[in-house]
Amino acid sequence: MLKYHPYLKTPARRLRGNMTESEQLLWSRLRRKQILGVQFYRQRPIGNYIADFYAPKARLVIEVDGSQHLDADHAQKDVQRDRFMMNQGLKVLRFDNMQVLQETGAVMEEIFRVVEARLGVGNPP
Repeated sequence: MLKYHPYLKTPARRLRGNMTESEQLLWSRLRRKQILGVQFYRQRPIGNYIADFYAPKARLVIEVDGSQHLDADHAQKDVQRDRFMMNQGLKVLRFDNMQVLQETGAVMEEIFRVVEARLGVGNPP
């Protein structure tokens, strides 16, 4: 189990209650083990961060970014965050809000492909 700072529990709960439209749409496709039976969690604390979605079995983090992530300062923080996640052995997928809302099928195909690869499903012996 990945460690996290306990002070992140309250903000994570608050974020779960205030998901964006794109996060709600993606959550409706990830919940209840819809992708290869893999359990996803939303707004999950990891280290000093809160991941939008996390699948422990696939060691996968999915981030849904709003326009603020285009800001240079925010983009630099995202690089640091992704580096931390990668150092924990996690793969990070990033999609922006518009991708999730307008290209839902393509987003889900990419998530499925990555989960499949991370689990080693469908690979020849």
